[in-house]
Amino acid sequence: MNLTVLGNGGFGTAMALCGLRAGHRVRLWGHDPDYTAELARTRRNPRYLPDVELPAELDVSTEPRRVLDDAEVVLVAIPTQHLRATVAGLAAHLPAGTPLVSLAKGLEQGTAERPSQVLAEAFPTAPVLVLSGPSHAEEVAKGLPAVLVIAGEDAALRAHLREALSCDCLRVYSNDDLLGVELCGALKNVMAVAAGIADGLGLGDNTKAAILSRGLVEMTRYGVAAGARAETFQGIAGVGDLAVTAFSRHGRNRAFGERIGRGETLEQILAATRKVAEGVWTSRVVRQRAREMAVEMPITEAVCAVLFDRLPAEVAVQKLMERDPKAEA
Repeated sequence: MNLTVLGNGGFGTAMALCGLRAGHRVRLWGHDPDYTAELARTRRNPRYLPDVELPAELDVSTEPRRVLDDAEVVLVAIPTQHLRATVAGLAAHLPAGTPLVSLAKGLEQGTAERPSQVLAEAFPTAPVLVLSGPSHAEEVAKGLPAVLVIAGEDAALRAHLREALSCDCLRVYSNDDLLGVELCGALKNVMAVAAGIADGLGLGDNTKAAILSRGLVEMTRYGVAAGARAETFQGIAGVGDLAVTAFSRHGRNRAFGERIGRGETLEQILAATRKVAEGVWTSRVVRQRAREMAVEMPITEAVCAVLFDRLPAEVAVQKLMERDPKAEA
């Protein structure tokens, strides 16, 4: 089928390569004309996947009409905070009813909307699904085995895309809890920042294990309060993605947190890198929404206090350790 990927960052490029492996005709769209032209000419993506060669059959373009007019499914790999502005105006080029699959993992600042909600507003005639799970672009692009989950309301469409997006190195499961799957992707990034801060402080494996186990409790508590199912957080999109993001050398959110733990400021890190750590901005949205829903999220509160309130990371850790003893459940 004709598969279009919007966003030529690391994961968008990796999923375009997966689409080729699955036997589809794939078009990769980027909003930056100069950089996208460089990708098309050199068959390399030096900013995000410098070691990966792009096959000649991958069509790389900046023209919306060219990539969308006959698309049968569109994967949207645009960071959450840039999503609304980037897709504005593209709806006119998308055939009515063409499914969109969001790959973004975050919550929009200002609105607290999930990426699928932003897409539904921008493309009112398109069914919107979510694809998420443990999937670092660096490994997916090289064809290393990975497992993801696709979520959406239409069972037949879920099943169709589950089969269409699977290939010899990518296994896709399906789930009808779109809200839960999408919240897993957003919330695990916040916990990965916390894990990275612990790494930067040199606190060891025991501390990281505590952050991840209690972080999963926070994620589930928030998700259930928002209307998601608790069991979704025990699956691929939840504990699976949390583990890889918090431990891997490829994890942007973990690496961002590590730099914070070593003493860099938020402003210094943002000025030094192009790569987006979604958990930074998502943490602030989640803190506000959790307070509104009266959901207790001490790790999220600590991350925000370090990132935005200038609380020293060491003090934030000490405050967590001094919390009143309680039953685990």
